[in-house]
Amino acid sequence: MKRLLTLLTVTLVTAAACGSEDSSGTADTSAPSSGSTVAADVSAATEVAEVSAAPDTSDAFPVTIEHTYGSTTIEAEPQRVVSVGFGEHDGLLALGVIPVAVRDWYGDQPDATWPWAQDELGGAHPVVLASDEENFEQIAALDPDLIVGISSGMTQEQYDLLSAIAPTVAQPGEYIDYGTPWDVALEITGRAVGRSAEADQVIADTKQLFADAIAEHPEFAGATAAVTFFYEAQPGAYGSQDIRSRTLTDLGFTVPSEIDALAGDAFFVSVSAEDLSVIDTDVVVWIGLGEDTTAAVRDLPTRPSARMVQEGRELVADDLLSGAFSHASPLSLEYVIERLVPELALAVDGDPTTVVPSAAAIDPSGA
Repeated sequence: MKRLLTLLTVTLVTAAACGSEDSSGTADTSAPSSGSTVAADVSAATEVAEVSAAPDTSDAFPVTIEHTYGSTTIEAEPQRVVSVGFGEHDGLLALGVIPVAVRDWYGDQPDATWPWAQDELGGAHPVVLASDEENFEQIAALDPDLIVGISSGMTQEQYDLLSAIAPTVAQPGEYIDYGTPWDVALEITGRAVGRSAEADQVIADTKQLFADAIAEHPEFAGATAAVTFFYEAQPGAYGSQDIRSRTLTDLGFTVPSEIDALAGDAFFVSVSAEDLSVIDTDVVVWIGLGEDTTAAVRDLPTRPSARMVQEGRELVADDLLSGAFSHASPLSLEYVIERLVPELALAVDGDPTTVVPSAAAIDPSGA
């Protein structure tokens, strides 16, 4: 594939960083990068540019993309893309676009990229942006010609600062923050980078994985499900608009309306440790449990009497599966389906004696 990226002279643009909180509740508190750090970032981004390749595409530019803060027009096919969304670079990598910078999230992964997406990096090492703050000076120094933040939860103020640096694609207005479906996000990304045909193919291939799983497991249709967690001494669940829950609904499950009613405009809800009825569904998928939180779930006072325990309807996603679940990208969903579907089938088979292997993480004795 021909190399279209060239080394550009980088002009440092300083933008005032805001200290507001985004809708995830994370405050922007990091100090701006020093001059030496910016220089290192530019050097690293140049390495990415030298290994990135952009195949010929038939997408016509300019293209205008609508989002929650208005619209963004991209005049020409982007060559230097910065990804400020959490896990959003998965979608770019799925389309063969290697960003010059990616946003760290969690998990301490090399290049902030999890195993299912490492091959797509092709040996590149994009600059890793901090998870707790968008450093506008650092981003500007990378001289991007497109900033993608569909899964960033960016505020109007953050959008204004980013769009002063380069054309910026924010989240669609019709979904909650962090709740844009993976296929919608990829379709938008494909148009933004001039790879709509590639996006359509990836979407079709990924949806076929879901269709195959549904065909093999018609018992999933209509069964209730909850993706659950334990945080700050309370259990909780993700609403149906969250990308994790969307994976289960894409498999035919239904998230109870009670969860959505309690969540309101948020993508999750905490529930009382004394009353687990809201999450006591046909299948319960616990994600992100560490050693301490696993013990806390085990010790929930009403859990032993809950149907999810009595009938063996719990699953426990380990760290890698929890990460894949949370990214919900075309690159991670294949792993999710491969690992999750067999255990979902065991949980909803109607036989209380069926053992769901991952549940042993909570109850090693099987009690």
